[in-house]
Amino acid sequence: MKIQKEIVLPDPGQSFKLFTPSLKNYFFWHYHPEYELVYVEASNGIRHVGQHISSYMGSDLVLIGPNVPHLNFDYGIETEYRQVVVQLKENFLGDAFIETPEFHAIKKLFEKAYLGLSFSGKTKKSVAEKLRNMQGRSHFDQLLDLLEVFQILATSREVTKLNEQDTSIKLFMDDKIRMGAIYKYIHSNYDNRPDVKEVARSVHLSTPAFCRYFKKQTKMTFTDFVNQYRITQAKTLLLKDVSVSEACFEVGFESLSYFNKLFNKLTGENPSSFRRKHSLRG
Repeated sequence: MKIQKEIVLPDPGQSFKLFTPSLKNYFFWHYHPEYELVYVEASNGIRHVGQHISSYMGSDLVLIGPNVPHLNFDYGIETEYRQVVVQLKENFLGDAFIETPEFHAIKKLFEKAYLGLSFSGKTKKSVAEKLRNMQGRSHFDQLLDLLEVFQILATSREVTKLNEQDTSIKLFMDDKIRMGAIYKYIHSNYDNRPDVKEVARSVHLSTPAFCRYFKKQTKMTFTDFVNQYRITQAKTLLLKDVSVSEACFEVGFESLSYFNKLFNKLTGENPSSFRRKHSLRG
């Protein structure tokens, strides 16, 4: 479960890799020297890029810089989903970004990608359509499409920085803590009573040291993270038309009123409205 280095191999005759991975049952906490653009359509999922951890609803579009640790965006998804990923080397066009004035905006975009950039609104919709249409086209046409995608991203204001500082792998290499082990414990115990002392022992830290480490890595307390994980799992159950009370108790909450309050705080709507809205869409 430790962090892994992914080896990226573009297809012959191509300067980048375009593919549609499916790893929903595999915890792939990894990094690679290439830039990565991810678009995923799913009812909900987990977004973990560098130190940033949150959930997404409906779809997600994220640009990730070289060597930034991230979790596969389809991890744990239990409903149908679609995903498109583009991976490319920093100098995939040689010195073009440096020497070509028309690429100035894209160059600046790449310089900010080490923070992890999430795109929304019309930008996400437009880029998603282009990424879907790229598949099946010639390599040359795909390259032209990709440059257009990057120009759209580079000039968009519908962007959010996921991290406030550099989280690339050079800052993680001496870290003996394995986030994979922590995730595995939470995933196995979120519906019971996750014990911070137990997970601290599993990664060979005292409880106070683990709490400091976990807060530094995720910007959340262990309890807050577990609760957010529970709400994410509850959303999956509600999308399967499970009742609110059943979802509440199945993910480990003992109080329905507290579950409703926390669900509303984290998602902006109460679980009954969420369930009703998505049932109507179905």
